[in-house]
Amino acid sequence: MANLNKTSRRDFLKIAATAGGGLFIGFSWSSCDSPKMKVLTNEEVLAQSKHFNGYLSISPSGDIIIYSPNPELGQNIKTSFPMVVAEELDADWSRVRVVQANLDTEHFERQVTGGSGAMPHSWERLRKAGATAKYLLVAAAAQKWDVEASTLLTSNGMVTHRESGKTISYGDLVEDASQIDAPEEVILKESKDFKLIGTPVKNVDNPSMFTGKPLYGLDFYRQGMLNAMIQRAPFGMKIKSVDDSEAKAVKGVDDVVVFNNNVAVVGKTTWPLMKAKRLLKISYEPDGLVESTEDHDRLFKEMLDSKEATSMRKDGDVDKAFRNAAQIVTSEYQCPFLSHSPMEPMNFFAHVKNGSAELVGPTQTPERARMETAKLLGIEPENVTVQITRLGGGFGRRLAADFVIEAVELSRLLNAPVKLTWSREDDMTGGAYRPAVRYRFQASLDAGGNMTGYKLRGAGINAGNSTRQDNFPSGCVDNLLIDTIEHKSPITTNPWRAPITNFLAYAEQAFLDEVAYTAGKDPVQFRLDLLNKGKRSPVGDVNYDIDRMIGVIEMAADKSNWGQKSNVKQGFSVYFSHRSYVAQVADIEMDNNEPVLKKITAVTDCGIVVNPTGANHQVRGGIVDGMGHAMFGNLTFENGVSKQKNFDTYRLIRMKEVPEIDVHYVNNGIDPTGLGEPALPPTGGAIANAIFQATGKRLRSQPFIEQMEFPDTKMRIGRS
Repeated sequence: MANLNKTSRRDFLKIAATAGGGLFIGFSWSSCDSPKMKVLTNEEVLAQSKHFNGYLSISPSGDIIIYSPNPELGQNIKTSFPMVVAEELDADWSRVRVVQANLDTEHFERQVTGGSGAMPHSWERLRKAGATAKYLLVAAAAQKWDVEASTLLTSNGMVTHRESGKTISYGDLVEDASQIDAPEEVILKESKDFKLIGTPVKNVDNPSMFTGKPLYGLDFYRQGMLNAMIQRAPFGMKIKSVDDSEAKAVKGVDDVVVFNNNVAVVGKTTWPLMKAKRLLKISYEPDGLVESTEDHDRLFKEMLDSKEATSMRKDGDVDKAFRNAAQIVTSEYQCPFLSHSPMEPMNFFAHVKNGSAELVGPTQTPERARMETAKLLGIEPENVTVQITRLGGGFGRRLAADFVIEAVELSRLLNAPVKLTWSREDDMTGGAYRPAVRYRFQASLDAGGNMTGYKLRGAGINAGNSTRQDNFPSGCVDNLLIDTIEHKSPITTNPWRAPITNFLAYAEQAFLDEVAYTAGKDPVQFRLDLLNKGKRSPVGDVNYDIDRMIGVIEMAADKSNWGQKSNVKQGFSVYFSHRSYVAQVADIEMDNNEPVLKKITAVTDCGIVVNPTGANHQVRGGIVDGMGHAMFGNLTFENGVSKQKNFDTYRLIRMKEVPEIDVHYVNNGIDPTGLGEPALPPTGGAIANAIFQATGKRLRSQPFIEQMEFPDTKMRIGRS
């Protein structure tokens, strides 16, 4: 049965024909995270459109235009969102276009990209937009031909009269359709009738990316602008003195500016600025805490032993469970700071004028950029404009606005338009990192090997709550205690792809394997037993779908032939994050006494898969990202400065090291849930558990590579 959804007239605004006779269907983008399309270059078609809130428009030429409010950073919503609209509209996909909208808080809400929330927030609204437009076009055709609307069919941008066979294009109907009132209710398709959704569609920006057309912040250029690069102080230090004589002598350097504990070199192009920055002679002195990695090791021990932790969840009588335990399993897991390392380093353009500011660049949070700029300059937010470019990666780093504010400060000081560019070294040494965390786990077992109690303490450095207290196994254990404690550090941190769960999932899943091993139980069956117990008699609130988690576990075990492969050691992991469920199995084979990671099988339940091409990229990319950082990623500090300053010392995964990845999806027909992040968290646990099965060694800290020296073996990854 089709969905019947009431549509508010505040959601859909119909505007009468403009100069081009076009039909414009407006819809509110509240709760949307971002659409977008092939970049529109036909100025005639664009001129017929009229911007008023986020909207869908159809021109007399038949072109369908979608204004995209939110940033695109590689999560593929620039392709997937228009697919949803086009599906309900029965549009000709080749005629769909997109225009990137600037920040506009009057017409758009939540112009943010983050948290894997784009499709879950926007799914129904986008469908209603397409269905409403189709209703009006069909009504216009019915009036033109004097027939009942029920006798008409739509397909590929055309309306057809079933009995006579007459056809007419959407473009020929838009003027008449613009005179018809939008309906209060629209009927949405059943998923079985989808023609475009669920089919592989290439990224609509591919032609521009392949041919090098300007898309990204680094591509932006304005005649007469200045370029700037900044030397930032170490964390916890302040400038004592600056000798800029050698830097100013570099040809192409116009000025050196000291501001807010920063030293900026300014000129017409970036190359002389990079050279000049290295010639700056800056001395620093402490300004509060100045920390090194050795300090953090000591702090972790103190926090894990402290009595000051904040309790996040407590079920049952934990003390009693541990007093009566037949066995107790205790382990600690640790993760380091990590750099976000997007391919495009931080950059932004700012032009501060009299009482206003113009901003252009890659940001995940354009509204934050506007508000912080307005606050700094003491002006009204409506006097700050933000033009959004495509982002060359973000992973959470571009949720912050520090790099935007630096550009604004310089533009104000220099009284000129300024483009600020960070180098890779700037990103590594002056960025905002994934927090460093250490976890202490304890589990109590009865004589039958059943887990009767569970404790988790997270000790984080600028991590906030370093746990996810309501995730599995919460709700499935009778006695449970989860608490957290934090150290405030001058080292800045920021959400990193799948915040907190990117490491917590590995630690939790590796520890559950330890518990299953101690209990003498199969790791997969151990998890299923816990989940079935929680399903029968849940303990406290269960804030995840037990059936969906069981579904991915069983499917992953089946697809990977769990426990049935000869000469293959397997590791299992499953996790729920950002509304989706992912289970993974890692296969390791021994070759000349070396463990070799051969394959990862991944099963994802993210509801309806809108675009399999984009979905596969997200799942595979998340696995590669999770694997690479678990294996290699590490930032260590000395006197407030990261020792790793570029990719020669900050190790990333290489193409030859990526194993075979086998991707599957649960086809349950529910509305789409998040996909940009959920595939990353389970990966580290699956690999670590497989390594244990192959070698008998538990990997309890990242990066794994630092623990890989087994008695007679050395881990090898990749298919060779």
